[in-house]
Amino acid sequence: MKRTMMVLLSLVLMLSLAVLYGCPKKAEVASAPEQPQKVEPAPAKSAEDIAAEKAAAEKRAAEAAARAAEEEKAREAAAKAAAGLQPIYFDFDKSFIRDDAKPVMKANAEYLKANPKVKVRIEGNCDERGTIEYNQALGQRRAAAAKKYLTDMGISAKRISLISYGKEKPICSQSTEDCWQKNRRDDLIAAE
Repeated sequence: MKRTMMVLLSLVLMLSLAVLYGCPKKAEVASAPEQPQKVEPAPAKSAEDIAAEKAAAEKRAAEAAARAAEEEKAREAAAKAAAGLQPIYFDFDKSFIRDDAKPVMKANAEYLKANPKVKVRIEGNCDERGTIEYNQALGQRRAAAAKKYLTDMGISAKRISLISYGKEKPICSQSTEDCWQKNRRDDLIAAE
C-alpha cells in the first residue's frame, strides 16, 4: 500500500514538473500602448440598500451564532455522556458481570435513567488469546450480559445496541496479565 502510494506520488510530481518546465513560455508581442479607459464611479447606494445589506449581515451573524451554540451544546452533551458511562471488566474466558463491576453497571444505569434521551452502544472486547471467531462470540456474550443487566435495572432495550470487536480493539498491546485484563472489557458508548 505504501509502495503504491509512493509510486503514484512520484508520477504526479514528475508530471507536474514536466508541465511546469517543459512548456515553452509565450512570446510577448509588443503592442501599441492602450488608451486609458475612463472608470466611472459606481453609483451611490441608497439608504434602503445599505439598510438591507446590514440587516442581511446581521441575520447571517445571528444564524452563525445559533449554529455555534448548538454545536457547543452537542459537544457538552457528548462530553457529559462520555463521563457518565464507565467500562466494565471481565475474567478470562468469562462473560458474567463480576461483583466489582456491579456498582459500575448500577451507576451506568442511574446515568441512563437520569438522561432518557441518551442511547448506549455496548462494545464487547476480549484479550489477544483465542481465535478470532471465538473472541467475536465471547465479546458478543459479554455485551449481551451488560445489556441484560441494564434492562433488569429498568433501561429500555430499544436504547441499547450491541457490537463485538473480539480482540480487534485492544487498549493495551503487551502480552501480560495486567494488559490482558484491561482488554477484557465492555465499553459503554453514549449517543443522543
